[in-house]
Amino acid sequence: MTGPRLLGVAVVVPARNEAELIARCLASLAVAREHLRAEIPELRVLTVVVADDCTDDTAAIARRDPDVTVVETRGRAVGVARAAGVEVAVHRLVDEGVDEPAIWIANTDADSVVPPNWLSAQLALADDGADVMVGTVRPDFADLSAEQIAAWTARHTPGRPNGHVHGANLGVRASAYRSAGGFDPLDLHEDVVLVERLRATPGVAVVASDAGEVLTSGRRVGRTRGGYAGYLAVDLLT
Repeated sequence: MTGPRLLGVAVVVPARNEAELIARCLASLAVAREHLRAEIPELRVLTVVVADDCTDDTAAIARRDPDVTVVETRGRAVGVARAAGVEVAVHRLVDEGVDEPAIWIANTDADSVVPPNWLSAQLALADDGADVMVGTVRPDFADLSAEQIAAWTARHTPGRPNGHVHGANLGVRASAYRSAGGFDPLDLHEDVVLVERLRATPGVAVVASDAGEVLTSGRRVGRTRGGYAGYLAVDLLT
């Protein structure tokens, strides 16, 4: 399904009561945007934070960044928030003259920190034919016990991405996203469900990569039932 040369990137960040962590997330995204612009100056990059049902200063903190568009929703589901962010970002890029098939959607989470090459690595994979990038994440070891660190390290070999789906590090060409129906309005595993459909779509190339590994919070209680926080709290040591 590989389409035309990419001309726009939509970065989408869902957030719920992330006032404590979102500033560092946005700072890392700013570095990643500059890294990409240094390589491809003509590329348009739009970042959207979706503050979903927040009762803290998440939206206000995000609005301090002039390069970030903030959308507030009351969907109370991460799938609703991600989908809303995609629609806003893609539609704005289209309004600016970027054809939808030439848009790449890069997803992360508000409790995560992306590396400087995060966007560049995804676009390099897209240039090589990828329609979907399933990226690796690493929990912040400062948040984990010694036992959890040992268990996580034993299960993750550098240079061998396992293909697990993480909304904190997921990229997809807009045309492939549309063909699979986008994010469902789920409060858990909306990322996994989308990638399952993408993998089942003829002609869609799904690539696993650790080229732009994302650092994510190692907290044990997340913003959804289960999710990565649930994995760290329960599954990692069972």
